Amino acid sequence: MADELNTDRSAWLRCYRCWSQRLEAQVHYDAILRIDPETGEPAERIDEVQESVVQCLDCMHDQPHLAVDEGRVVPIEDRWERLVAGTPWVASCTVTVDQDLVEVCSGPEAADSLTYGAFGDAGTREFFTHVRFHKHDEERIVIHLLVELYARSSNEATDVLEAAARGPLEITSLAEESRPPAHAADEAH
Repeated sequence: MADELNTDRSAWLRCYRCWSQRLEAQVHYDAILRIDPETGEPAERIDEVQESVVQCLDCMHDQPHLAVDEGRVVPIEDRWERLVAGTPWVASCTVTVDQDLVEVCSGPEAADSLTYGAFGDAGTREFFTHVRFHKHDEERIVIHLLVELYARSSNEATDVLEAAARGPLEITSLAEESRPPAHAADEAH
């Protein structure tokens, strides 16, 4: 499968929202290296962390279906087809989580913290979310959100939300939206 994907990059090497192929990888590297006193070269790698984000230069959205691996942009197997071939779905839902999963629930960081508490990395990296409100129920927090995600069917959208939820999930509505038209190469956004 990987060889097949590499031969037809046009299937996944594009923005999942506007379909532009003008992408940029932003790579952040952080390391602690022990230096050999005789050569001045790294003798031991104590800690290395590399984070990367691929972003569309036309619509400026991050591309959660792509990653950088050994200097190459590659598709993330469990989500690229869903994001590129899917359509946007909007869900109104609640997720009930232990209060320990939410760092802050007021102030400028609250929306991101509540979203992360409800859906983890998918909530902050893959979904577009709007926290409508939250309420405290003893040791738990009930978070009410609107979530936009990409999927090929309502069943797949429901499965993705259920897999990402970090507590009991209740979906009160789920509706398919129309996909934005494909971006023409000579159009400005």
